[in-house]
Amino acid sequence: MEYVLETRGLTKRYGNHAAAQNINIHIRKGEIYGLIGRNGAGKTTIMRVISGLANPTSGDYMLFGKSGSEMGKLRRKVGVLIESPGLYPHLSAQENLRLKCLGMGVKPSDNIEPLLQLVGLGGIDKRKQAGSFSLGMRQRLGVALALVGNPEIIILDEPINGLDPQGIAEVRTMLEKLRDERGMTIMVSSHILDELAKIADSYGIIHEGRLLDEFTAEVLQERCGQSIAIRTGNNEGAVEVLKDLGLKKITIAHDGFIRVGENLDRSASMAKAIVEAGIPLHEIYVRNISLEDYYLRMTGGKQDA
Repeated sequence: MEYVLETRGLTKRYGNHAAAQNINIHIRKGEIYGLIGRNGAGKTTIMRVISGLANPTSGDYMLFGKSGSEMGKLRRKVGVLIESPGLYPHLSAQENLRLKCLGMGVKPSDNIEPLLQLVGLGGIDKRKQAGSFSLGMRQRLGVALALVGNPEIIILDEPINGLDPQGIAEVRTMLEKLRDERGMTIMVSSHILDELAKIADSYGIIHEGRLLDEFTAEVLQERCGQSIAIRTGNNEGAVEVLKDLGLKKITIAHDGFIRVGENLDRSASMAKAIVEAGIPLHEIYVRNISLEDYYLRMTGGKQDA
């Protein structure tokens, strides 16, 4: 499969500390990729390296099929918002965008107002200085700056940080629009996993500088989602009983539970069949695991995501 962005053994060390170690990430064209991890896990480090803001200690990354060291003018195809937006506080939103446009070699008159409209800052007073903006307004303007030049991929580090619920919803809608209408590829990190789960097509879990898992939204649904959890005294025998009922989406999980990923309304008949087969039935219930639950299970604790 061809990837817009791919890392190969990417490692970044600061002295003896490995902020990111042997990272292999794969991002497909036109998808939203959610990078998950607690503070200090290595998310921002990875984003800084693949954005060209830091050099890897070892390993490499590929953008549009070219090594990071060979990007050259292709770097303009990448929009970046990492940590705090780089704004001129004494300038307006329009003036900040104008400077970015001139630096990128694009016409300000064709970009400023459409970008402000896109990020929810349309009609903002041209006399209002960015230094007086709320955190949410600064985040929106930062996203607009990342979109100057119509990049093919944008890398956003915590773009909804500090936003109120309405602001979060607006940014979510904006990212979906960029993906669905412009075919843009988006890499985004967020601590708000419930929001990330609403828009992401693929995920990577970073923990203590390592990539623990990488999976699509479809795989997440298969692994988590809703299912019937069953614990018996003979799981192998119970699986055969369930198969005789015509069920196919049956697995025995590592925690000792049978998981049935279909016919959630038939739990009573499943229980009846298992008991009539003479198999001790200890538990049966409908279970729903969220992205946050899965993250905590993978990282082995209840850290802040």
